[in-house]
Amino acid sequence: MTGRYSEDELIATLFAPLAGAAALGLKDDAALLPPQVEPLAVTTDMLVAGVHFFPDDPPSLIAKKALRVNLSDLAAKAATPCGFLLSIALPPEWTNEWLAAFAQGLGEDARDFRAPLLGGDTSATPGPLTIAITAMGAAPRFVSRAGAQPGDGLYVSGAIGDAALGLLLRRDPSTAAHLSVDQRDALLTRYLLPQPRLDLVDLLRGEAKSAMDVSDGLAGDLVKLTRTSGVSARVEIARVPFSAAGRAMISGDQTLLETALTGGDDYEILFTAGPGFSPPAGVARIGEIVAGDDPPILDGWPAGSHRAARLSFAHF
Repeated sequence: MTGRYSEDELIATLFAPLAGAAALGLKDDAALLPPQVEPLAVTTDMLVAGVHFFPDDPPSLIAKKALRVNLSDLAAKAATPCGFLLSIALPPEWTNEWLAAFAQGLGEDARDFRAPLLGGDTSATPGPLTIAITAMGAAPRFVSRAGAQPGDGLYVSGAIGDAALGLLLRRDPSTAAHLSVDQRDALLTRYLLPQPRLDLVDLLRGEAKSAMDVSDGLAGDLVKLTRTSGVSARVEIARVPFSAAGRAMISGDQTLLETALTGGDDYEILFTAGPGFSPPAGVARIGEIVAGDDPPILDGWPAGSHRAARLSFAHF
């Protein structure tokens, strides 16, 4: 075709093939969900070019990140994805090719995570590209931030800090000249393409007392969890899991330990469980919940024990 898609054409050509049955072919004003046997967990996240991703990032990866950060929220609530809504505001420079690659990436993840598109909205904007996704998931047991109790163990999945270190590399490759190509690629991939921990949903449903995903930094998100639960915590930084690539980058500059502990975009799961819980492989115990309403204590901070107050990314 010549020229850019019209709004109706881009919906019919690019997004209707991603839609589930409840979306009615994206030909109506709303989706029609069947009766739900289990409660629905609903979450939404907005991504803005220049804030959450670089405008020149591959469009397929931008799409995947936009969906995955929402799926991460569902995973932290022990919810199984069942669909999502997409709203996208396109800047003047968008092209059919860019949008086709975006839709392809989104469709791959919608299929792989069994989360079909249910509807949404498209718009033009004079400002930066803006993407908002609202995801829904079945939550027979909703795991909130509010259930942590003194005596609980404090756990985190995966490796912490890779995405924040990857962002540093994305901004300035010279910050990690001592890393191998594979180590650099590992850190950049963690920033560009988060992995929602849906593999932990069953574990969280059965064992977690409280949980949230690590989206704004381990230290700061721990503050949010303990504040919501009305407790405090003590963390042993030596127990915090880092990847081999992350450790290699920190070894070249010890100030990057703080970056790893406070930087965002990890999308791992931070949760608490009772004294009898035995963590599986890939989950590390990093501390415990204690009584009180003071900010958590981080033992082993570069300058000694540190009481975390606001140690995370914040828009305002």
